[in-house]
Formats: sequence, structure tokens, C-alpha cells
Amino acid sequence: MRYLIWSIGILLGLVLAFLGIQTLASERVEVVQLHTLDDAGKQATTRLWVVDDEGYQYLRVGADGSGWFSRMQKNGEFQLTRNDETLGYTALPRQEKSDRINELMQQKYTWGDTFFAYVVGGREGSTPVELHISQ
Repeated sequence: MRYLIWSIGILLGLVLAFLGIQTLASERVEVVQLHTLDDAGKQATTRLWVVDDEGYQYLRVGADGSGWFSRMQKNGEFQLTRNDETLGYTALPRQEKSDRINELMQQKYTWGDTFFAYVVGGREGSTPVELHISQ
């Protein structure tokens, strides 16, 4: 019984350590808030990393997609909050810029980007999402 309690304690400690590292890795550098609408018309807010290149802001979606990206594509327009300013945007997937945006994300988010690449199995097939301010 004693070993079972120790095993559960160690497992719980490892899970908490992993969650702590994950939070530190994702929140220690700039994070923006993406506001999209779900199927019921309710706002969903997602915290994401962002980089700038050639006058545009870029998000990145993994090869297997994500809920925020699906909502963004379905609705066409969305809002993004960066530096306490919320603006409306449209998005343009830019697969041809994958290497460049992955490089910029690595430079900006350093070990956090490496950590998440390891957790999700790499950045192969990820898609940069170029943001355009709505008129």
C-alpha cells in the first residue's frame, strides 16, 4: 500500500511539473488573444503566439489543425487583441512561408518553441496564418 501511495504521489508530482513547465513555456513571452465565434455564435478566446514579418502578423497552426483555425476559416473575420488593442482581421494561410515563420517563432519563443515542438512531434506541416486588418 505504501508503494502505491508513493507511486501516485510521484506521478502526480510529474504531472504538476509538466503543467508548470508548459505554462511557463507558453506564457513567458508575448501572447495574443484570438477571438472567434463557435457554431452557436458564442465567442471563443484562444491565447496564441505571434510573430511579425514584412509588415504582417503571423500565427501558426499545426499540421493536424485546431479548433481556433477551423472557427477562423469558417467565419472569415475575427478579432485579435495585442498590446491591449483589439482589431478585426481576416486570415490568409501562407504555407510557402512555413520555414521563415517557424524560424521567427523559434527566435522569439526559444526553448518554449522547442518544448512544444517536442510535445507535438515537430513543426513539420505547420501553416503560417497571415493576418490582414479588416476594412
